[in-house]
Amino acid sequence: MSTIPVRSLTIAVAQTTYHDDPADAGGFADAGAEVRALMARAKHDGATLIQFPEGTVCFPAKRAVSSDPDRMAEADWQRFAWDLLQAELDAIRAEASRLQLWTVIGVPQASTDGRPTTGLTVIDPTGAVVARYDERVLSHTKDSFLYRAGTDPVVITVNGVRLGLSSGLEIHFPELYSAYERAEVDGVLFATAGPPDLTATGPFATHAVAQASMNQLWLGFSVPAGSADPSGLISPAGAWIARCSTDGPDVAIGTITTASDEPARAWRRSVRESHPALQSTG
Repeated sequence: MSTIPVRSLTIAVAQTTYHDDPADAGGFADAGAEVRALMARAKHDGATLIQFPEGTVCFPAKRAVSSDPDRMAEADWQRFAWDLLQAELDAIRAEASRLQLWTVIGVPQASTDGRPTTGLTVIDPTGAVVARYDERVLSHTKDSFLYRAGTDPVVITVNGVRLGLSSGLEIHFPELYSAYERAEVDGVLFATAGPPDLTATGPFATHAVAQASMNQLWLGFSVPAGSADPSGLISPAGAWIARCSTDGPDVAIGTITTASDEPARAWRRSVRESHPALQSTG
C-alpha cells in the first residue's frame, strides 16, 4: 500500500507598525529595523519563511501623495521616498541572506511608464528577489488615483509546499482563491494594510477563514499591528492555529503540513465536475 508523502513548512506571519508618511526618513528607518528584528525572531523560533503586511515599510497616505493635497487627485509619486525604500529593502535582503530565511514583504514597485503597483516581493534565502506579486483587484481609490493593477497570479514553492500570493482587498473575492485551489496550491499568503480604521478588520478575518475552509487551503493572514483581528495562520479546516498578540509588532509561528492528496478537496472537485450549475461558476 502506497503512502502519501507529507510536506511541511514552518512559517512566521508578522504584524508591523503602520507607517504612512511617504517622506519620513525616520519612519522608513524604524520600519526597516523592526522588520529585521522580526526576521531574526522568526528564524530563532524555527521559521523557514516569514510574511509581512502590505506596505510593510510605508503604506503612503492617499492625500500625502496626491498631486492636490486639498483633495484626492492623481498621485504624484515623486512625493514618495523611493530611495529610502530601496535602502531598507537592500538591508532586508541582506538580512534574509544572513538568516537563510525566505521573506515575503509588502512594498510598492515603481514603474518607468506610469503608476507603480502595490503587492508583495519574495526574497529567497540568498537575498535574491525571486518573485513579485502585483495586486490584481484594486479598491476604487487605488484604481482611480494611485496604482496600476497586476494581471497574473503568482505561486512560489518552498520545501515542496506551493503557496499563492494575494494582497489588499483580495480576501473578499473568492474567485481568486478558488483559482489558486485549482492551480494545486497548498496555501495562500495574504497581506493587507487593512481598512482605514484598523478596528474594522472583522470582515477581513472572517473572509480569510472562509477562503481557507471553502478551498481547503492554509492561509497566512498578515495585517498591521493594532488591528482588531491580529495576524495569524489559518488551517484548511478554518481554524486559527497561531495568532499574534493584539498589541504591537509580533510574529505568529505555525507549521503547514500537507499531503499530495487532500480528500476534502478531491470530494469538492468531484461534486463541482458533476453539476453543470457549479461548473458555470468556476
